[in-house]
Amino acid sequence: MKSDISQKMKDNFNIFNERMHVNENFDIISRVITIGNRACCLYVIDGLNKDEILEKILEFFYRIPEKDMPDNAWDFSQLLIPYGEVDLYTDIDETITMLLSGVPILLVDGYLQALAIDFRTYPARGVEEPEKDKVLRGSKDGFVETIVFNTALIRRRIRHPDLMMEITSVGDSSHTDIVLSYMKGRADEKFLRKIRDRLNRIRVDALTMNTESLAECLFDNRWWNPFPKFKYTERPDTAAAAILEGSIIILIDNSPSAMVLPSTLFEITEEADDYYFPPLTGTYLRLSRLLINLVALFFTPLWLLLMHHPEWVPGGLAFIQITEPVNVPLVIQLLILEFAIDGLKLASMNTPSMLSTPLSVVAGIVLGDFTVSSGWFNSETMLYMAFVAIANYSQASYELGYALKFLRMLMLILTGLFDFWGLAAGVVITLLALLCNRTLSGQSYLYPLIPFRGRELMRRFLRIPLPKTRSR
Repeated sequence: MKSDISQKMKDNFNIFNERMHVNENFDIISRVITIGNRACCLYVIDGLNKDEILEKILEFFYRIPEKDMPDNAWDFSQLLIPYGEVDLYTDIDETITMLLSGVPILLVDGYLQALAIDFRTYPARGVEEPEKDKVLRGSKDGFVETIVFNTALIRRRIRHPDLMMEITSVGDSSHTDIVLSYMKGRADEKFLRKIRDRLNRIRVDALTMNTESLAECLFDNRWWNPFPKFKYTERPDTAAAAILEGSIIILIDNSPSAMVLPSTLFEITEEADDYYFPPLTGTYLRLSRLLINLVALFFTPLWLLLMHHPEWVPGGLAFIQITEPVNVPLVIQLLILEFAIDGLKLASMNTPSMLSTPLSVVAGIVLGDFTVSSGWFNSETMLYMAFVAIANYSQASYELGYALKFLRMLMLILTGLFDFWGLAAGVVITLLALLCNRTLSGQSYLYPLIPFRGRELMRRFLRIPLPKTRSR
């Protein structure tokens, strides 16, 4: 049940102190002051405000004479607060939420509204280039965990009045800020209303895992399909380009990743480097990436099938056959190496940076030499899995990389059990996973291939030069 701000400052003071546990929390500061002979109380969160601005505002308040004090909070905010970002709140719950977000709150005796003076600042790191989305040429800045900085990075690139930044909050306990960014007139209005409606209907305690928690709330079905439903980016230039193309960007406070909606398979595989190079080079990079991922998906299952049927190996490819004794079944070797590669990834993530290079060298020597000489693995198996492991890094999407990995492992198991028909079943399952997958807007995941749009499909495969605009 909502409760409103009282005209008596003492009543508000008692309610706020009780609800905020001021006497128990060292970082919630309440300061009782007198402004123009009126009793007031200022609440701030230590560490989330600009101390210099707080000092200047208090200095100004102390100089206000009694005759200049207005009778209402609106006039006070317009005439006597030397700072631009001021909001008025009548509901205590909303006021407390703003205070816990870092906004200082001023309660004035006789006023029916609380004044929220927003001069907060959040601890933040620099906007350096993200580790995952690096480019050879282009901008070297990236999103950070502070949502206001992220919206500013987009605003810096799109200086147009139709760029919209709508903010809401999700989470009964966390009240996590979420921003919808889009271009008015370019984004699909029906899809935009759908996103707003889903955000308003989310009922969770907190978005503990930021983007992933929100993604599961927005798209909570078809968990069995491994292909990603969203494109994530930590690059402001990529997000700005998506907005200009009519997509919707979701920014979440405390997360350096932006969600791009809706996202098809071809959009997820695109990277910034495709556009920072000339069209011919960009086309080569894009086609190479698509081909490498396609080969990595089918390479080891197809090789396993040929090893089951050596007579199917063409004469020119006879060198791919295994000449050494096979002590462990090939399918078991390949599956063990799939897990071993992920184990090395996890180990490298948790290894101190000063030790990562020597330990990776040791791991490479042990896996590459001793495991072969001991008879556990054949050298051909190690070679082909090394190609697959490197190929997984040819595109930036973690989710897409693991989707291809899961399907490759499924095809390995089916091929090992049912031979040719197992591989055929794995291919069919992969195609069904692609065909049955839909974007959040209900669009085909393989658009513009299905439904077929020739010109749009050509743009997804070829890096076409940017259109020229008319000079004024």
